Order: sequence, then structure tokens, then C-alpha cells
Amino acid sequence: MLLAETLRSSTLKLALICIVIFGAVVMGLFGYVYWSTASYVLSRSDQSIEAEHALLRAVYDRGGNLKTAIEQRMADARFGGFYLLADSAFAPVTGNLSHWPPALTAPKGWDTLRGDDWTPDEGEQPLLRARFETLPDGFHLLVGREVEDLGQFATRIYWALALALSLILVLAVLASIAVTRRTVGRIEAVNSTSRAIMESGLGSRIPLRGTHDEWDRLAENLNLMLDRIEALMGEVRQVSDNVAHDLRTPLTRMRGRLEKASGGERAAVTDQSLISDTISDLDDVLRMFSSLTRISQIESSHRTAAFRCVDLAEIAREVVELFDAAAEARSGRLRVEADQPVLVTGDRDLLFDATANLVDNAIKHGRDGGHVVVAVKANGVGPVISISDDGPGVPAAEYQRVFRRFYRLERSRCTPGNGLGLSLVAAVARLHGARVELLGNAPGLRVEIRFPAIEATGHNSGRLVEVGGTET
Repeated sequence: MLLAETLRSSTLKLALICIVIFGAVVMGLFGYVYWSTASYVLSRSDQSIEAEHALLRAVYDRGGNLKTAIEQRMADARFGGFYLLADSAFAPVTGNLSHWPPALTAPKGWDTLRGDDWTPDEGEQPLLRARFETLPDGFHLLVGREVEDLGQFATRIYWALALALSLILVLAVLASIAVTRRTVGRIEAVNSTSRAIMESGLGSRIPLRGTHDEWDRLAENLNLMLDRIEALMGEVRQVSDNVAHDLRTPLTRMRGRLEKASGGERAAVTDQSLISDTISDLDDVLRMFSSLTRISQIESSHRTAAFRCVDLAEIAREVVELFDAAAEARSGRLRVEADQPVLVTGDRDLLFDATANLVDNAIKHGRDGGHVVVAVKANGVGPVISISDDGPGVPAAEYQRVFRRFYRLERSRCTPGNGLGLSLVAAVARLHGARVELLGNAPGLRVEIRFPAIEATGHNSGRLVEVGGTET
């Protein structure tokens, strides 16, 4: 199956196209090398032949004995050429060729002759490069050299070219198939994992080969994505369970009241109490859905149109004033520490709601008679607003979970609330590019919202929690 996928792969087709183009380039390069080398060798031979011909023609032009000159040149082995002087009927007069080559019919010129054109020996068929001319008196003069080494050189170049090209093509095809097979194998691993996920869920992961190459990095990223999706799906299931639990209680109460009222006698006081209790339960349900809707709106859009320069210190003072009575109801004390304005760019209403949620949580989950402090300051890292209490605090292991929707430390979920307040804080912080940091207060808990600064310096201590619930 892998071989069939390899042969059908677009990677292999692209590789074969590249091989063809590369082969054509190599053939062109080798052809140019052969042509330039052969041309150079042939030109050197032609220069030597031309010089010899010019020497004999000069003897003829001076009225010297051309036959004697040819015989002298044949006796000199330095040139090692071939000569032939023939009469007007092409009958040999002198020279070391047995006959005039029948192919040379033009008055003068150059030609390359095969062996049977100029030698009677059928066993050897060397090449002859010749310069020939018809002299003014009708005689014919031929000067040439054997260029069999040029032919052998051409043959060797030809076979070397063919062998090199064949070897390159074979190696290229094998390399292409190997690379394509490896690529297809890694892709098939991703495909098989995808099919397994579609069939059985998110439990499968793409195997790593330990090569730390781009395929392993891709597999790691895909596996991290699957882990994140699995975690989000778990959160969705948990949210669904929590929503069902939180809705079941008020709906069950409403149904019980209505069922009891339907079988009893009508009484104005009883009916009014029933209506008030039912409205109260419905308000709780509506508040929960309103909070969910608001969080989704904040997370799904930037909402930066309402961003203005706002004073965190002023917001903190307004929140403290709003919840002062709630703190006194638990015999506690709520105070603000904001000596000077601390400016940030943001949505004032959202920042007010986030701060109010944190203060409300500190009062509700702190101890009776406890102290809650809202502090605003600007340090070298950026503006910070913190809410501290001296209550039981939150276990460090829960820092990652408290910002999830509907998450509560109390597993029985009997106390008032729906677990959406900190989710709203997380969404607001994310919108403003801020981080939420949870710190132990010994005793109690301190929650800080750290806003970004243009130039952030220094080092943050404590456990940092990204607003989405991921540690940073």
C-alpha cells in the first residue's frame, strides 16, 4: 500500500520533473564541454595542416619542384602527415596516398575522410582530415593528417556522457523514491492517526521517530494541538455537567412549588410567595446565562472601540464604596490603597466589573471579620491592581483551574454562585493584554491583574497564571 501511495504521490511526480530538467541541463553542459573540446582539438590540427599546405603552396608559387618538396616533407617525420600530388586526371604523381579520394571533387576546401575513402586497407578505418586544392596548372594537391585520436576522444566522451547521465538518472530516481517514500510514510502516519481519532476519539497521537527534524516538529505541534483540543473538550463536558447541575436545582424547586400549588387552594399570600420564589430562581438562571453570554462576547471580539484612558485608582475606590456594606455585614473591613492616579488604556465598565468580581469573591470566601485590601500601584513592570484577603485562600494546585467556567472549589456546589465570576475576570484581562497572578497571602490569597507597560523591566515573583488558565 505504501508503494502504491508513493507512486501516486505528487512529491514523486514533482521529483521526476526535476530529474528530467536536471538531466537536460547536464546533457547540455556535457554537450557543450564535448563540442568546445573537440572544436579546440580540431582547430589545432587544422592549423598544423594549413601551415603545411601553405609551405608547399609557397614552393609552387616560387616555381620550385613541388614533387621534390613533398618527398622531402614525407621524409621529415615531425609533421607525420599525408600528401598526394595528382595530375589533372587525378592520377597520383607523388605522395603517401594510393589514390585521390573520390569524395573530393570541389576545386578546394576541407574534408574529413573515412578510411575506405583514402586507404585500401580494410582492416583499419582511420579518420583523415585533409586540405585540398586544384593548382593553376591543373594538378591537385592534398595535405592531411590522421585524426583518429579525435574520433576516439569523441567516442570516449560520448560513452562517458551516456554513463554519467544514466548513473545520475538512476541515483536521482532512487533518491526521489526514497525521499518520497519517507515523506509519504510520515504523511500516512498523520492520516492514520486522524482516522483513528475520527473512529475512536482523541486518545491517539502521532508517533515521533526521535529525529528532531521538521516532521517530528510537525508531529509534536499536532500532538500539542490534540492535547489542547482534548483539554478543551474536557472543559466543555465539565461546563455542560456544571450547567446541568446548576440549572437542575432551581428548575426542580420551581417545578415542585408549581406542582404543589396546582393541587392546593388558591390563597393570595401563598400565591404571591410562590411567584416571588419562582421569579428569584428564574433571575438566578437568567444571570447565569447573561454571564455566559457576556464572557463569550468579550472573548469573541476585541471590543476596543470603548477603550479610553482610565484611572485604576478611581475604579478601585468606587468598587470599595460599593462593597463596603457587604464587608460590614460580615463584620469585616474593606479598604483601598491608591495614593495617586494609575492610568491604563481600557474599557472602564469591564475593568470595574472585573475588580468588583474579585472583591465580591474576597468578601464571600474570606473569613468573618476579615480584612480585604484593594491596592493600585504602578511599578517598573506596569500598572497593577491587587485584591488581598486573610481567609482560607486557594490551594496552589487549584491556581490553574479557578478561571474555568463554572469551576468551584466546593464540590457539592451548595453555596450561592455559579462559578463564572473569575471567568469574566479572565476574559477582561485577556482583552486588555493583562495577566492574572495568584499569590499566597499567608494567610489568605492575593489576586493581581498586571497590565502591560511600554517598557517592562524587572522580574515577577509568584505563580503566574495566564488568563485562559495556562501557566506562563
